Amino acid sequence: MGKEYENDILYHYTDYQALDGILRQAQLRVNNVLNMNDAAEMRYFMDGLCDAVAGRLEGDGDHERAEWVRELFREELKKEFFYSAYAACFSLYRDDAAQWERYGNRGRGVCIAFWGKYLRKMAQGALSLQTVFYQDDMAAHNLTGVFYRLMKRKEKLPDAEKEPDIKKAMNYAWSCSAAFKHPSFSSEREVRLVVSPSVKEFFDVSPCYHIAVERIKKYYPLNLMDMCQKAGIGLEELVPEIIIGPESTQSRSILQDYLRDNGLKELAERVSLSQCPLRRSLS
Repeated sequence: MGKEYENDILYHYTDYQALDGILRQAQLRVNNVLNMNDAAEMRYFMDGLCDAVAGRLEGDGDHERAEWVRELFREELKKEFFYSAYAACFSLYRDDAAQWERYGNRGRGVCIAFWGKYLRKMAQGALSLQTVFYQDDMAAHNLTGVFYRLMKRKEKLPDAEKEPDIKKAMNYAWSCSAAFKHPSFSSEREVRLVVSPSVKEFFDVSPCYHIAVERIKKYYPLNLMDMCQKAGIGLEELVPEIIIGPESTQSRSILQDYLRDNGLKELAERVSLSQCPLRRSLS
């Protein structure tokens, strides 16, 4: 998580509506992690942490405390929508077939490149730029030791409601959970710009709602112009490349006109066509 991404470019695979929001409206949306393609987002880490702590206690023969820990996490997981993080997702892979299929509108979308070093500078306050870990055993995670020691430090079972250290550790666990996914997603090499709106004193952005045909989505719009200003750069410095998807019908020249007409002349020269030989169906 301490990686600086000084020489890395992070790739955001998306559709053209999102591209318009990012480049013309200078707005980067962060969406609810619980609605992303890993159905066990956040819960995966919390379940794994619970098993690791309880397993360590059971190894001591302390089955009463182990069951107390499992009950503590069962109750905590009922609050997952309150703690749910919001994120914008990037990959370290350029022009990647799997990324096009999953996130680039099945290859018909677009990929916007971002300099990692500038995203890192923008990740201030409630925002953090996090490397996603793909781990199936939380026994070695430092929070396992933290919870274990909290459980063992008193003779009697602690009262979670009256133990600020347990609450603090649980809040930190929820924050960490947004950067862990099942190992089956490890090929994505994902990096996330993450915010937890539950920490309201550090995040004053109001939520917005996207009304689609089938459902309503909640998101938070980040002001890219403000973020760029804080990083000491312009929007065009942030984006080194735009790649048109391998199955997109988008004309390169029209996209370049769009960029020029919206005051992004330098970006117009950085538009390229995907070289990924993606084919979704055989004929």
